Amino acid sequence: MARESILIVEDEEEIQELVRYNLVKEGYRVACASDGEEGLRIAASQLPDLIVLDLMLPGIDGLEVCRTLKKDPSTQNIPVTILTAKGAEADIVSGLELGADDYITKPFSPRVLVARIRAVLRRTAAEPDEETSTIRIHNMVLHLGRHEVLIDGNPVPLTSTEFRVLHVLARRPGWVLTRGQISDAIHGTGYPVTDRSIDVQIVALRRKLRDAGKYIETVRGVGYRFKE
Repeated sequence: MARESILIVEDEEEIQELVRYNLVKEGYRVACASDGEEGLRIAASQLPDLIVLDLMLPGIDGLEVCRTLKKDPSTQNIPVTILTAKGAEADIVSGLELGADDYITKPFSPRVLVARIRAVLRRTAAEPDEETSTIRIHNMVLHLGRHEVLIDGNPVPLTSTEFRVLHVLARRPGWVLTRGQISDAIHGTGYPVTDRSIDVQIVALRRKLRDAGKYIETVRGVGYRFKE
C-alpha cells in the first residue's frame, strides 16, 4: 500500500542509505539529496510529507535549509525531523526554534528513527473532526485543520511547533501546564526536550503574537497558562 513520501537530506552515503533502506522497508516512498541546495530543490518540486534533515551539510547547512523551508509558504507546513551528530542543548533549541518537529542525535537506532517519523506524521495529520474545528478566545481564532492563527482577522505566521504550543494552551484557558506537559502534548512522551527549549518556544510565540502575547502567562515555578 502506498504510503507517505519522505525526503532524506544527508551527505554521508552510508547513513543516507541506512535511513533510506529502513524507510522503504516500512513502505514509505523515499527521495534523497546529498546537500542543502539539492534538498531545497526536491522539497519545492515534490512537496514530500516529511523531511529528514542533517545539520552538517556541504554548502547550505541544515539550519539554513530548515529556515528557508519554513519561510516558503509552499513548504512551511512540511514536518522536519533533524537527524544530526550535533546534540548540544543550544543546537536542539536552535533547530526547534526554526520549526523542526523532531530532533534525533547520531548514533541512532533505525527502529527508533522510524517510530519517531511515524509519530510525527501521525501528529501532523489533521484528524477528521479537527478539519473544521476552531478555537475562539479573546481576539484570537485558531483554525486547527489549516494550522492558522488570526488576531483581529489578521493571519499570524507560526511554525508548526509554535502553533501546537499555542493550541495546547488555548484549548484549556486558565489551566496551568508544566513544561513537561506541554512537551508531551506536542511531541509525545519520552521526547528529549529541555525546559529551556519550551521557554524558547514561548518567547517566540509572545513575540509573534505581539499584544496578544500577554494572554500567555508565566506561573513561576510551575509552567504556563493561557489567560481566561
